[in-house]
Amino acid sequence: MNVKRTATLVLVGVPAAAWLYAAATSGVRREIVVPLERSSAMDVTSAALATEVARLHERLRPEATPSQPGRNLFVFTRARVKPMEAAAPPALSEAAAVPVAAPPPFKLIGIAEDTGPEGPVRTAIVSVPGQVFLLKEGDTLAIRYRVAKISADVIELTDVSGGSTLRLALR
Repeated sequence: MNVKRTATLVLVGVPAAAWLYAAATSGVRREIVVPLERSSAMDVTSAALATEVARLHERLRPEATPSQPGRNLFVFTRARVKPMEAAAPPALSEAAAVPVAAPPPFKLIGIAEDTGPEGPVRTAIVSVPGQVFLLKEGDTLAIRYRVAKISADVIELTDVSGGSTLRLALR
């Protein structure tokens, strides 16, 4: 078995040592230098590249100052200030006009219907910003309105203090 190991070591070790010795020698090697010939197409592209580089360098150092030095980049346009006109005093008919109250922010978003012994019993689904109400006839909405009638697509609200009627329809 020692003969086999020795033969393997010699057959693998000697070529490895020779390879390592050849790589470690510091002999002078002569390289043949072949001068490169430049083609005219290469000269044209290098000239074009040089002009492009010069143009980009000029953009880095602009000589003109911005026309609006105090501009705000986060505002698209500024609000234009209109000059105040001298307002004529309001006529008597305009002054005596009663201001109209804004409609309440109620919206009818649905109507549910159940069968009852005396016919269909309807429930109106009314939304107010931040809340949803389920109302039947006779219920009160926002202390001010009472549900007078619920039909298939309209609900009638009666103002408790004034008696006026407000109709909300499905949209």
